Parts: sequence; structure tokens; C-alpha cells
Amino acid sequence: MRFPALSEFLSYLESIGELKRISIPVDSYLEVTEISMRALRENRPALLFENIKGAKYPLAINIYASERRIELALGRHPQEIGEEIVTFIERLSLQDFSAIWENRNLFKSLMFKRPGIFARNISQEVVEEPDLDKLPVITCWPKDGGRFITQGLVFTYNPINNVRNVGLYRLHVYDKNTTGMHWQIQKGGGFHFYHAEILNKPLEVAVALGTEPAVLFAGISALPEGIDELILSSIISGRKIPTVKGKSISIEVPKGAEFILEGIVCPGERRNEGPFGDHFGYYSNRSPFPVFHIKKITHRKNPVYPATVVGIPPMEDKFMGDAVQWILNPLIKLLHKEVYDIWAYYEAGFHNLLVISVENRYRKEAIKTALGLLGTGQLSLTKVIILVSKTVDPRNWNAVLREIHDNFDPTFDFLLIPGMPLDTLDFTSFKKEIGSKMILDATRENHRFSKNSKFSTSPDISKVMNTIEKFKKTDKRIEEVNLIEKTLLIVKVNRNGREILEKMVKLKDLQSIKVIAVVSNDIDINNQENYIWGIFTRFDCERDLIFAERKFQGASVVYKGTIGIDATLKPGYPDTVKMTEKIKKLVDNKWDKYWK
Repeated sequence: MRFPALSEFLSYLESIGELKRISIPVDSYLEVTEISMRALRENRPALLFENIKGAKYPLAINIYASERRIELALGRHPQEIGEEIVTFIERLSLQDFSAIWENRNLFKSLMFKRPGIFARNISQEVVEEPDLDKLPVITCWPKDGGRFITQGLVFTYNPINNVRNVGLYRLHVYDKNTTGMHWQIQKGGGFHFYHAEILNKPLEVAVALGTEPAVLFAGISALPEGIDELILSSIISGRKIPTVKGKSISIEVPKGAEFILEGIVCPGERRNEGPFGDHFGYYSNRSPFPVFHIKKITHRKNPVYPATVVGIPPMEDKFMGDAVQWILNPLIKLLHKEVYDIWAYYEAGFHNLLVISVENRYRKEAIKTALGLLGTGQLSLTKVIILVSKTVDPRNWNAVLREIHDNFDPTFDFLLIPGMPLDTLDFTSFKKEIGSKMILDATRENHRFSKNSKFSTSPDISKVMNTIEKFKKTDKRIEEVNLIEKTLLIVKVNRNGREILEKMVKLKDLQSIKVIAVVSNDIDINNQENYIWGIFTRFDCERDLIFAERKFQGASVVYKGTIGIDATLKPGYPDTVKMTEKIKKLVDNKWDKYWK
């Protein structure tokens, strides 16, 4: 089933029990966040708040917060969409993506040969002067800098070549007609603004709120720069996405959206944006960003305002991000024939941990592959890459750890890359958008490519645990430990994590452990979801790694023995997002009323 408008999808969800209307008054300040988080973790339906205090319109949230609702929205499992794209490309007899780009006009004509089946222009049924106070814009977290529009698709056109970009960027609401425009690095809209500033011209912008599902999922997909996201939308929906010229701007906007915010972003203008509790689970710092000036707001009659909340995983972005991976991963495998599978971990905020299963057709081809992907679009923002053999499922974390145990030797299989671009949200290097990356090659070497040495001695578990227990008794800063797959030793401490780590990596009886990670005492080290988040979002590869042994060979650094990771919270790190006790108690008291 295809849904040419969000409202149609919401109606369908309600008809099958996948949407719950909440009619009692609810506050957009924090209360919506707490309700939506609890509902997600209890696997409840999507929510439609009909009575948001002070707002004119209802609010929908958790629309895509389950695998089932994702499949309903897209009409099939997202993996099938990726396979359809690859099949389509192969039928064109094009050998690589560059060939597709060279034949892009043919590609577009083939894609858009079907007429739009939903040509009614509902997004402009009502045209108004801008007043964002009418919208139920939420404040997500207690230390947020204000209200944020969190599910707005931003439409821009490159002023140089008129190529369109659609991307999901948060908008910090400043007043009735002005917001921030959070264009992070390596984002298409930001590149368009870069060119507009060089030309010293305002950039026209349209923000679509509540598009049909196909447009939303295309907008959050990390497509190669210069590829129009509406092409992917058309593949997902099976038809051309109908658009219409804006009322106050010259660019095209989707006909089926609930709301359209039309306006401009002016060159040279910046305003402090944030703080905001982002999908890494921390508050991104207040920082200057471009400013969006809204000229007109158009909307359908009786529109629904969509929102999403991000924070410590799992949140709704888990399901949305994983769906996008299923869609795009077949394309990566098409371009890199040696890649069998690839997976970014939502637990680590996606960009912080990427596992690739790959075939070594020649020595260290896997490293070549990793470096190639680090130079590709938004994959360039990846911090940690782990390489495993082609038969290993990269989604199976325990299987990945076993491969590290059996095949990883830091002397031959570890690569540290300092001074690289990092996600704007990454704070661990204390340098905005600059930090370090690392690659761990845990592929099984083909028999033709034997290593000079191996570091796969299986640890004597009883000896390891005895050593740890003795260490704990003499150092009360250690609260708890967990050894996973004889490979990853997680040590929870209450202070001085680096000092403890420096001692542990040098203990003789722990030398057979591949990785020791020290974490702060807010982490549940027995919960995989939580400890992956707690480790991979809290260290800088260059500064926070400690090896049992490190020496120079010429200009090269040679690493030996156990890798220690100081993943503790450090002075200067931003706060983790956390709801107030007052709001928790409020929701406790109203919980049963929400569901009547």
C-alpha cells in the first residue's frame, strides 16, 4: 500500500490499532518527550496528541518508532527497496555509479515516466503569514535552548547548477518567523548555502513538515552529493512525487505535505543555536549557525504537525536510521564488490561505529576499502571502523568481538588517522568538527597472505578473573567488570579512569585480552545497547587510547598488546540528556489518563 500523504498513513495506522489518540491536555514543554520515550520502550502505537496546550494543531510522534510501522510506511521491508534499486541499475547495464551520473538524464526520464497519482495540492490549501507559535513545537530536553522543529525536511537548490537537495535538519525556533538552520558539515543544504554566500545571494528555502513517508525516508538518506533525493522518493513510492511552486519563493515544494515553511537564509548572517539534546545522547553546544527567515506558511486544511525526539538510544531514529541502511547498503555493495555487508550501530549514534564484512582478494584490501569509504559522503564522518570477514554478520556484535579475538593484532591490523573531519555533534576531541579515526582489521587472512605473527591466544578466564578480583580489592574505584566473548573487558569506575586503565593494560595476566574499556558509573555494562553507547561516544581515538606497548619504527608507530580505551566522562564534555524528576512524576500521575 502506498500513502501519498502523511494524513493518509496516520489514518491507516489508526485503523489497524497502530496509532493512539491522546485527547487530554498535554504540554509541548518536556511532557511530550517523556510520554513518547516511555511509549517507544513499551512498544506502544504511534501517538496523536489532539490537545497540545497553546497550540492550534495536533501533534503526531513515534510515527516510525517500530519496524512494523516502517514496513507499512514503505510498503515493504526497506531491504527490498535497496535490492530494487540495484536491480534497476543492473538492468540499465551500467557498470558503476559514475556511469549512472554520466547518464543521469536517461535515469531521470526512466524514473519519472509515470504520472503522479496524487496531484491535488493539499499543502497550499491555506496560505498564512508566519506564526510559529500556532504550531505545537516541542522543547525536548530540560537544558535545550528553546523549542525545536525536529522533523522538517529542508528543500534547497544549488545556486550554481540548480540541483535540488532534501535533508532533515533541526530548526531552533527564535520567534514567530525566525529559526536557526542547523547545517552540519557534509550536508547538501549546507553546501548550497556555501555557494550562495560566495555569490552573496540569499538562498531560498522551503521546509516541509509532514510529508508522505517516501519523501521523509529519502530526505534522511545519505545519498551522494548532487543526487536528487526525490529520485529515491519516487523509487520508494513507485511514482513521481508531485510538487508545486511555492507561494513566496521560486522553488518547488511537495504537494502532499501537511505544512510548508517558505523563506530565505541570508549570506553572512549567523545566530547562536542550541543547546540541543541530540541523537548522540548529549547536549550539543550553543554555536553560531545560519538563520532562516520565514515569509509564508502554507498548509492543508486540518493539518497534523509531526515531531520526533532524539537522545540516549533507543529512540525513534534507531528504526529510521536502520531502515535507511537497509535501503542504501546494496548500493555500497554494488560500488565496492569486495564488500559483503555493512552496518552502522545506532547504539553509537551511527557515525561512531561502522562494521564492514569484506573479502580480502589481495593483502590488506579490507584496509583499502575502509579508507575508500572514509572518503565517501557522510561515511567520511565515521569514527571507528571494524573490518570482519565476508561470512560474518556485521550486525552481530558478539560475532564481531569473536573475530577481533581470533584475527586482530594491533601490530599489523590497527590504523590511527589523526586530524580528520568529525561529525559536528562529536565533542570528544574538544576541537569542533576535527578529530581522529581508527580502523581495526579483524578479517581472516587468506592462506596466501599469512601474517608474521599472531595475537590470538585465548585468555585463561579463571586467571583473568582472579587478577581482576585482586585488582578490585586493592582499588575501590572499580565498581564492576564484564568480560565479553573473551575479547572486550569493560571496567566501570567511579573516578580516575585513565590512571586505572594505564595499570590494567600492563598487567601480565590481562595481556591476552584484546580490548579493555573503562567507562563511567552511569553505564550499565551488562546491557549491550547501553555499553556500546557508553564506550563509542566518549573517546577520541588519538588521545584516549592506551596500548600495552608502543614504539617507533622509523616514522611509524608500532602498537603491541592490549588496547585500552578511556571512555569515561571527562571535564569539558557536555551533559547527557536526562528528564527532570518533576516531569517524570507528572507523567506517572497522568499515565492511565493518556490511554483512556
